[in-house]
Amino acid sequence: MQEDFLHYIWLHKKLDVLNLKTTQHECLEIINVGQHNHDSGPDFFNGQVRVNNQLWAGNIEIHIKSSDWFVHGHEQDKAYDNVILHVVYEHDTEIFRNDNSTIPTLELKPFISSEILNNYQKLFSSKNNWINCEQDFADVDEFTLKNWQERLYFERLERKSNTIENLLAASKNDWEAVLFKLLAKNFGLKVNGAAFESIANSVNFPVVRKTSSNLEQLEALLFGQARLLEKESSSNYFQILKGEYTFLKQKFQLDTQGVVDVKFFRLRPPNFPTIRLSQLANLYYKEQQLFSKVISAENINDIYTLFEIGTSAFWKTHYTFDKESKKSNKIVTKAFVDLLLINTILPIKFCYAKQKGEDIEESILEIINGISSEKNSIVDGFTQLKHKPKSALESQAFIQLKTEYCDKNKCLHCAIGNVLLTSTSH
Repeated sequence: MQEDFLHYIWLHKKLDVLNLKTTQHECLEIINVGQHNHDSGPDFFNGQVRVNNQLWAGNIEIHIKSSDWFVHGHEQDKAYDNVILHVVYEHDTEIFRNDNSTIPTLELKPFISSEILNNYQKLFSSKNNWINCEQDFADVDEFTLKNWQERLYFERLERKSNTIENLLAASKNDWEAVLFKLLAKNFGLKVNGAAFESIANSVNFPVVRKTSSNLEQLEALLFGQARLLEKESSSNYFQILKGEYTFLKQKFQLDTQGVVDVKFFRLRPPNFPTIRLSQLANLYYKEQQLFSKVISAENINDIYTLFEIGTSAFWKTHYTFDKESKKSNKIVTKAFVDLLLINTILPIKFCYAKQKGEDIEESILEIINGISSEKNSIVDGFTQLKHKPKSALESQAFIQLKTEYCDKNKCLHCAIGNVLLTSTSH
């Protein structure tokens, strides 16, 4: 048994509250469980209890056994002088204040139903399962699941907002610069995400702004910073870009220190870094005020229109500098834009609205529900449990659920875990 379980029992009053007695056989009434403390000090602040008609206000400490008070050294810590109630699963010794008065103790064992205890043990005894509740996950009602998924999705957006806020602080609140860095990383996808992010970090965004009116210069900047112009090539276009980059490098004092090498290995040609960098350059050549257009986009079709981009002319007939290929426009796909929406556009819209004090949750929900579910091992895992995500909201929620709750055994903080703990049918 974990103390977290006892915290859950106390916080949600999952015990026989009408017949409580202390270990000293005094009548006990819970007036206020107090404020849950997640830092050092007593577990609950500012609680209120009535012991034999005497009202007490102060802090509440929770342990598995009464003797844990001494194991944790609380008798030597003044922070525990104001504890009015010691809540334990098993009472094995009396606890005293510094003035030798006895701290009232509530032993939970007689007051917790065997049903909730059995559910708890079942939930946490399945050590080899993919998730603790996998045997019962399919039985959770749709109302609980749907509401929890929405909350999980916004939790995930909040986490991404923290990253964006850190980038904003580093860029002196330049939203355009932050958008560029986030988009660059996502244009690199999983294989080249770190490399593209390092390219974006290696150049100050004002340099991107100044070169964005000239597509050749902007491509030269990105390809040069990616170190793709260092090897020799007989391609005329390569020589043009190399010449442009030599000029830009001297003008803006550019260097490639810290840039991660891009990878071609095992990538499909449409995902080659050459193609993705050209598409990124084309986007900033086409849209000089991209951030404001992203923020003002009201629906998913506005975003699809905004990101209708291809490559420069050379890359329509090439995937690498030296080998010509069949001509194709290489327009970014809807599926690719969906990934940008999930990982960059919606998080930055959410973060911007939050800073402005605006509520755009309904608009975000409409867009994310209009995007198909992602495909990954976590989605596959929940599909195996008889719940196949249909939208990106569901797949994002399941990623948050698996990584932040299931993998960390935080079932007691999960809406699904709470339902299963109090269920009478499993």
